[in-house]
Amino acid sequence: MEKKNQHYSSQFPNVGVKVFTVPVSLHRHLYLFKTVTGVFSYKKLDLGTKVFIEHMTLPKKEGYLLDLGCGYGAIGIVLAYLNPRSSVYLIDTNRRALWCTRENIRHNLSERSGKVIVLHGSYFKPLQNKNIKFEAIYMNPPLRNGRKEFLALCKDMPTFLKRNGQFQFVIKKKMGANYIYNYLIQNLSSLYEKINVTFKRSGYWIFSLVSI
Repeated sequence: MEKKNQHYSSQFPNVGVKVFTVPVSLHRHLYLFKTVTGVFSYKKLDLGTKVFIEHMTLPKKEGYLLDLGCGYGAIGIVLAYLNPRSSVYLIDTNRRALWCTRENIRHNLSERSGKVIVLHGSYFKPLQNKNIKFEAIYMNPPLRNGRKEFLALCKDMPTFLKRNGQFQFVIKKKMGANYIYNYLIQNLSSLYEKINVTFKRSGYWIFSLVSI
């Protein structure tokens, strides 16, 4: 991983602290996100996440939703705003990111924050002692950590999904979207009822994997 990006997935980023406010309109609603140095895309919402949020599939019924590797919480906060009856979990290993997430929940979801749960830890570790199955899990994966780690996560994902639950994620084409699609079809088809690319725009592919 490039040195300048190492702190994004660190528990305690080793960079000076500067706070920013990022305004962004998503699904015809204006959100204000507080961000800080040491958190991914702190000066503006990155294009991949924006494309993903605008075109991710929302569940048809209420339940449990998860923003995995939430950063400062954009995906999970939009999910909670659009699905007020669902419980939304946000997980990240970066403590600065989670500070931002809590601030952003308080600012953007002041009337709905009771069903929005923030957890610290790596991937599914914070859920090990919780008996939760998700209707849908959403992610903009940190592929700079390597494809192998992410593909291993795809293999474990059905354990945390309800039957016909969805794992949705976004991959930049240049970061190996086509390779990942072919790998999933060839190696994980027995774990998922459907493996689809549901949308492509601006060099980003949105995937939807439906559990058996």
